[in-house]
Amino acid sequence: MWEYTDKVLDLFYNPVNQGAIEAPEEPGVAVVFGEVGSIACGDALRLHLKIQEDLEKILDARFQTFGCTSAIASSSALTEIIKGKTLDEALNISNKDIADYLGGLPEAKMHCSVMGQEALEAAIYKYRGIEVAHDDDDDEGTLVCKCYGVTEPRIKRVIRENSLTTVEQVTNYVKAGGGCSSCLADIEDLIAEVQQEQLAVAVATDIAIQNSAADQVPDSLPVLTNIQKITLIQQVLDSEVRPMLIADGGDVQLHDVEGDRVLVKLQGACGSCASSTATLKYAIEAKLKDLVLPTLTVEEVTA
Repeated sequence: MWEYTDKVLDLFYNPVNQGAIEAPEEPGVAVVFGEVGSIACGDALRLHLKIQEDLEKILDARFQTFGCTSAIASSSALTEIIKGKTLDEALNISNKDIADYLGGLPEAKMHCSVMGQEALEAAIYKYRGIEVAHDDDDDEGTLVCKCYGVTEPRIKRVIRENSLTTVEQVTNYVKAGGGCSSCLADIEDLIAEVQQEQLAVAVATDIAIQNSAADQVPDSLPVLTNIQKITLIQQVLDSEVRPMLIADGGDVQLHDVEGDRVLVKLQGACGSCASSTATLKYAIEAKLKDLVLPTLTVEEVTA
């Protein structure tokens, strides 16, 4: 049995703003709806907005939902939160805001608040004529969870916005992995990827702060811990160097970092290429000097 707050139970038993909004007869007012979810997957939400066009202000909001206690309460809460806001203000509302309005939701029911946020975005984008990516459209991102039609970009977004660290949390927020479980390993990889990205951003921010503080000393270099240095080197190799080498049939892997010496292994066409020295100096070392530290040197490990 889930433990619900009094606010959740109140909006479940006494939902507000339930139903549709009829097309307006007054000029300068538009009605639009956004829809997410699927009855086949257990939850579906259609959010209706009445918008004052000149101010892009939400005059009214109503919902139609098929789902559980949390889905109904979250949808009802969302309509109360957004009424009177401009569209830009509404786009800043997160699933956390919906859950907070309700005094919290059970962890396993957080996907209901995410559904509300996504329906709101879908309605506003539709009003503004912006195409919304569908979860079953492989061109918009790799389909990770086939049971619930959840793509890689959607999973990575919910991980970032909610600081998720486990597969179970991802399942609670977007249901991915809650079906046949064949995608659990892929979700773990996405969590690790987002954490690596966030670490790289944190390191880059630290460096920027250090550089800003050192502006009075023009010749000073950023002071990096070894883990910060390795993280940045790996990021540059993955994002700036490897795609270029792979396009030519080669590759490079980071072997070790010893002080300012970066030891790498050239692979594929690069490993047997007569111009491997040029590759080391101009394709790899120059990038690392420019984007990480100007004192770095790159050496090939052949063993």
